[in-house]
Amino acid sequence: MNIILLGPPGAGKGTQASRLENERGMVQLSTGDMLRAAVKAGTPIGLKAKAVMDAGELVSDEIVSGIIGDRLDELGDAKGAIFDGYPRTAAQAESLDTILAERGRTLDHVIELVVDEDALVERITGRFTCAKCGEGYHDSFKLPKAQGVCDVCGSTEFKRRPDDNEETVRTRMAEYRAKTAPILPIYEARGLVKRVDGMADIGEVTAAIEAILDGK
Repeated sequence: MNIILLGPPGAGKGTQASRLENERGMVQLSTGDMLRAAVKAGTPIGLKAKAVMDAGELVSDEIVSGIIGDRLDELGDAKGAIFDGYPRTAAQAESLDTILAERGRTLDHVIELVVDEDALVERITGRFTCAKCGEGYHDSFKLPKAQGVCDVCGSTEFKRRPDDNEETVRTRMAEYRAKTAPILPIYEARGLVKRVDGMADIGEVTAAIEAILDGK
């Protein structure tokens, strides 16, 4: 089974993809991660991508498609793919059709994690982690039991990601809407799009995705 997971940064795509990997043996294909891996491995397509990035230019659809094709070839027929961050444009959606068809695969579902922008801003801007062990906390939903002391390791040092601020989060939301808007109608016309409440409990989101994959 091959699916596309859509949703803005912070919607929980990574969490859900890793659950599908663990429970169903699917593989998350994140274009950013794959690009970095191909560059590091020095593959022919990775060397092409490195030259483009070193010149400060955007990696072309052709290179991204090549990297996805290579990765699918590595997977063989046994494993399903979760596409994360691709396709972003109508041209990339067309490329994905070709990539899949050439390998005897089809796209089964396009699942969008729908979120409330204001609630997502609160979810992201309120999160922080223990600087020592990495345990996650939140200003509204999960404060340490003893103020200023990590529940897990007892450290008193915490940190926040510099880009977890309202302005950055809203900019990323606007970018997501601009980039996904062109591809949703393509897949809606094929009856592939399903929507899940991304603001629900993590387990509930997983259950909703599982139900879609099981055709319930």
